[in-house]
Amino acid sequence: MWKTTGPYGPDPHQKYGPDSVRYNRIQMTKFSDLNLNPKVLKAVIETGYETPTPIQAGAIPPALEGRDVLGIAQTGTGKTAGFVLPMITMLARGRARARMPRSLVLCPTRELAAQVAENFDTYAKHVKLTKALLIGGVSFKEQDILIDKGVDVLIATPGRLLDHFERGKLLLTGVQVMVVDEADRMLDMGFIPDIERIFSLTPFTRQTLFFSATMAPEIERITNTFLSNPARIEVARQATASETIEQGVVMFKGSRREREGTEKRAVLRKLIEAEGEKCTNAIVFCNRKVDVDIVAKSLKKYGLDTAPIHGDLDQSQRTRTLDGFRNGELKVLVASDVAARGLDVPSVSHVFNFDVPSHAEDYVHRIGRTGRAGRDGKAMMICAPRDEKNLDAIEKLLQKAIPRLDNPLKKTEPSEAAPSSDDTAEKKPARTRSRSRSSKTATPTAAEATETPAVQADLKVVETVDKPAEKAESSNRNDRSSRSKSSRGSDKRAEKRSDNKVVGMGDHLPSFIALSFEERRVG
Repeated sequence: MWKTTGPYGPDPHQKYGPDSVRYNRIQMTKFSDLNLNPKVLKAVIETGYETPTPIQAGAIPPALEGRDVLGIAQTGTGKTAGFVLPMITMLARGRARARMPRSLVLCPTRELAAQVAENFDTYAKHVKLTKALLIGGVSFKEQDILIDKGVDVLIATPGRLLDHFERGKLLLTGVQVMVVDEADRMLDMGFIPDIERIFSLTPFTRQTLFFSATMAPEIERITNTFLSNPARIEVARQATASETIEQGVVMFKGSRREREGTEKRAVLRKLIEAEGEKCTNAIVFCNRKVDVDIVAKSLKKYGLDTAPIHGDLDQSQRTRTLDGFRNGELKVLVASDVAARGLDVPSVSHVFNFDVPSHAEDYVHRIGRTGRAGRDGKAMMICAPRDEKNLDAIEKLLQKAIPRLDNPLKKTEPSEAAPSSDDTAEKKPARTRSRSRSSKTATPTAAEATETPAVQADLKVVETVDKPAEKAESSNRNDRSSRSKSSRGSDKRAEKRSDNKVVGMGDHLPSFIALSFEERRVG
């Protein structure tokens, strides 16, 4: 039995059509009431489930009747079982033919496609059905072998599916049931043209199951074009996070534009360090693939067991990374939204949003990776000034303000925070060297100006006795800096002929020597 007072409660602003199923009362539905194949029902019971979720209870009955279904519900609400269970029941009768799959499931990412394949293995273990998983990063040859044998269920990403079709290894004319999962993510990734093309390659008489978290205009257009009188099942979107998740946001502003990324990564490291042993493992979400790689390298450089995961990585590397994170070998997983779809790690202690997500719904999806199954979790986010609009949208969706956290970098002095730079070398040492050189040149000048008392007394004597000589010497010093060697030689000869000049004793002439010369001259 399930109630609508939880995250699946009714949306008072949602409009429902005449063919929609609206969940505004307590439903007394069990899997045994859904007319599933007995072997499928046995597999469901063995997994420990007795009561379907709202999307499952609404989508399975019309799907078993052969109707098209449009299911709108957030990720994590059980949509996968909502189409896998009726698909297995309907395909239990009949046989697959070579290169002509009987059903097709399209997924936006490799991880989500792999998760659908795992669900199929779980619920079809008592039914003799075959499947093939067509995703990038895997050898074509292995996939061709499976297709040649004939498969009942084909689970694929759009790009790899079209690659097989264009190579002449696959025919879609035998598809009886077609499922498009996470259509809103397909739209974000630009797969809508590929989906339209794939639809055109399948029979018009197929049954279509379409699942999405939102109803964008493009998705509405596709449903009107390719779905025939669909049963529309809408489950209110999960607009509130679990009460077991502690949330917080750091309002961050970089000191300079060119140092914003470095300082933002320093804030992330401080947040992770502040959690200490409480942070057993964590997922860091970034909006861009480039930032995923940079943040992962930065955290690894500072001693954290970290690895990135996003759509541009090789599939084998992505699989190893996920397995390592699930097994506890990796402490921090840095991921993009696309790669994070389909992740199933039950015990994530922390989620850090390095970037504020562009879509408010994605925030709930991200932080939902922690605090699962009644566990406590913590979600923290870093918000730059340009992301404040997205933060406002998130708080509007949650219908509450996210608590503000202190910027950990402000607790340290600038001199202490400067070494936290992880990517760019500081230029302060160079400036220090230039200052030291200038100070060295300035020091002798000051020393000359402040001589010992004895020398100062000597200089006073020279001034009183022979001021014309001082003037001649100063002008002589200025002249010597601009003259050539030959001219300086002539000047020296002229000095020897002068009666009131001291010969060859330099700038700092002791007074007793000058007096002795004067006495000889006068006497």
